Amino acid sequence: MIRTCPAGDLGGAVWIDLIAPTEEEVERVRAATGLRVPTEPEISEIESSSRLAFEAGAYFVSTPLVAADAEGDHLLVPVGFVYAARVLITVRFGALHALDAAHEQAALKPPASAQDAVLHIFELIVDRAADHLERSGAECDDLARTAFRNDPGRAKASTKLGTALRRIGRVANAISRIRDELLGLGRIGAYVIESKIEGAPTLDPGRLKALRADIVSLTDYEGHLSAKVQFLLDATLGFINIEQNEIVKTLTIASVVGVPPVLVAGIYGMNFRIMPELGWRLGYPMALGLIVASALAPLWWFKRRGWM
Repeated sequence: MIRTCPAGDLGGAVWIDLIAPTEEEVERVRAATGLRVPTEPEISEIESSSRLAFEAGAYFVSTPLVAADAEGDHLLVPVGFVYAARVLITVRFGALHALDAAHEQAALKPPASAQDAVLHIFELIVDRAADHLERSGAECDDLARTAFRNDPGRAKASTKLGTALRRIGRVANAISRIRDELLGLGRIGAYVIESKIEGAPTLDPGRLKALRADIVSLTDYEGHLSAKVQFLLDATLGFINIEQNEIVKTLTIASVVGVPPVLVAGIYGMNFRIMPELGWRLGYPMALGLIVASALAPLWWFKRRGWM
């Protein structure tokens, strides 16, 4: 699929967006712009030497961007940017809300140049990354309130802790994806500013510097959130251990309390001919009282020691 800005003008477009393009669409764009269109394996490379390059008067850069699947979980979609003085080409193989939103805004206010288009896209990506981090921060705050709230109800503590673990996992996954996105954008900005390639298309240094400052601040905030998520994970696992210890303690007390009565019942349940208590008038009540007393004695001892 090919989307252009201005719409329908492939030859005079300042921005061409390719979404899972076919070979025919790639050839049409190459013929109209004279620029090579990177393939999916090329934009999916993770090493910096493959993500950042300059060729035929254009920057060939790529970075993973955050997208959301049908369940709302965050995933990364690699995106390639071919930035020349006259045109910007973006290549992606999945839906991305940031680029879709950029198209909607471009329809209302078309970019004046390829430089304006690429900077606007980068700014929109950073804004959306900030929004994602804000939501993750709010989720962390809610998790902290839930984890450390004095909740007298313990009947379903294991269910609550399991739900908390799943929420922490989702937040950690989202933060990790946003970090990869910000690192990729940061590398692109540093490469464009520091490469100083002769004949390369320019980018507004003021806007690019502001973008890099935003990326640095968001990266610092992401580090803070990652530390907070790790703390919440440790705390939740600690609560799970406490729950398990309480269960083990309860079972231990029950087993210890049950041993003396079983011993007494076993003694008086033996089938010996000569047992003096068998002839006692109060032998049976005495045995029952001994069983009860042998069960209460350990409970009294545990209570006195503060073990229950």
